[in-house]
Amino acid sequence: MHKPRLLALLAAGFAAALSISSHAASKDHFSVCWTIYAGWMPWDYASAQGIVDKWAKKYDISIDVVQLNDYVESINQYTAGQFDGCTMTNMDALTIPAAGGVDSTALIVSDFSNGNDGIVLKGEGKTLADLKGMDVNLVELSVSHYLLARGLERARLSEKDLKVVNTSDADISAAFDTADVQAVTTWNPMLSDIKGKPGVTEVFNSSQIPGEIMDMMVVNSATLKDNPALGKALTGAWFEVMALMNSQGANTTAALEHMAKASGTDLAGFQAQLATTRLFYTPQEALDFATSPKLPATMDKVAQFSFSHGLLGEGARSAGAVGMAFAKNITSGDKGNLKLRFDPTYVQMAADGTL
Repeated sequence: MHKPRLLALLAAGFAAALSISSHAASKDHFSVCWTIYAGWMPWDYASAQGIVDKWAKKYDISIDVVQLNDYVESINQYTAGQFDGCTMTNMDALTIPAAGGVDSTALIVSDFSNGNDGIVLKGEGKTLADLKGMDVNLVELSVSHYLLARGLERARLSEKDLKVVNTSDADISAAFDTADVQAVTTWNPMLSDIKGKPGVTEVFNSSQIPGEIMDMMVVNSATLKDNPALGKALTGAWFEVMALMNSQGANTTAALEHMAKASGTDLAGFQAQLATTRLFYTPQEALDFATSPKLPATMDKVAQFSFSHGLLGEGARSAGAVGMAFAKNITSGDKGNLKLRFDPTYVQMAADGTL
């Protein structure tokens, strides 16, 4: 299990304060991190096949793409300034780096979970109502926790009706195999593994709240401002892989097989995970989502959940404590504390063919 999230956040924020000066400067070498998840496997392929290197070379920079094993820890390391970018969800971008004082930009909103996150119970024919009185294992205060809260709303239950048991993503599949654990909320590939076990029922998943759990490549805003080459190279590499995945033929199959193996499954298993991931295969699809009026409304909902769970910092007096900026000069929350930016500038370049 990872260390308590609040302590990790405070430590990361302190480290970020110490390292902030190193971010806000022009440089030519960068590093980004990612963890295993269906929607982020293209970063592994782009790195392994030299696609990131090709785009970095185009802009006279170098980029290391580093895999880390623990999801929350990867965000903590980014927040502490050890990486220039990191894959994370929209909620975690708000509640860890942004709430920790690190101005961060969603460079690419690459997809949203469309069934890749789910709540699973042992036993046939279970429903959301059966969660009452149960212990539910999940990565506490993550999007899994958010999903659980949204599911409980549907069942007219609240978190007071059950007990959340904090379990790291690395441990959750093994935990489900024990007799003590009856319910989990998690994401793929762990979700797929757990759903494949006999005698289990998925009672709620992210396809029932489409567009609310987003997957993103987040970069340090000061670094991006001073080094637009980083944004161009990462965006160019990403959509090159998206174009390949959206094609047909031997090269596409080989790419998918690479990603499947790297994520610990086979081609069929990986394709099943992709089926529940709403990837934006073209820059225009990603741009349409990033500029939609629904995005600020969704993030306000996420901010409300985050505030109610104490994730916006001890001094937060409202859900708007951490300001957010969106396309078309739209902002929400504290304009004097804008720390999370959904900036479609580079995706627009990709859509326009100007990268």
